[in-house]
Amino acid sequence: VQVVESGGDLVQPGGSLRLSCTASGYTFRRYIMSWYRQAPGKEREFVARHSGDAFRIEYAASVKGRFTISRDNAQNTVYLQMNSLKPDDTAVYYCKALVAITSMEYWGAGTGVTVSS
Repeated sequence: VQVVESGGDLVQPGGSLRLSCTASGYTFRRYIMSWYRQAPGKEREFVARHSGDAFRIEYAASVKGRFTISRDNAQNTVYLQMNSLKPDDTAVYYCKALVAITSMEYWGAGTGVTVSS
């Protein structure tokens, strides 16, 4: 299983960015796909989750209303649209693919987002 994130960049406060994550090695629509982030000096934290077939979507309170998670099963890709970015959103963003039936999880290497003027 390979999980690969992309789209990280330097962006000004108030700006937008879209992250992408592709996952292979299994029936993509059955993955529960999640985004996490880890800011410098802090622990990794949950950002958003899309449960795939169950169409259940969850967000951390800190990003609700600003970030949107979506997925394109035909492209084996999950996206994280980030709007109204704040300096506190600066972090390495990680994608996780979870196979619910086995509880196996697979992580990508992360993509860096810096929000700064």
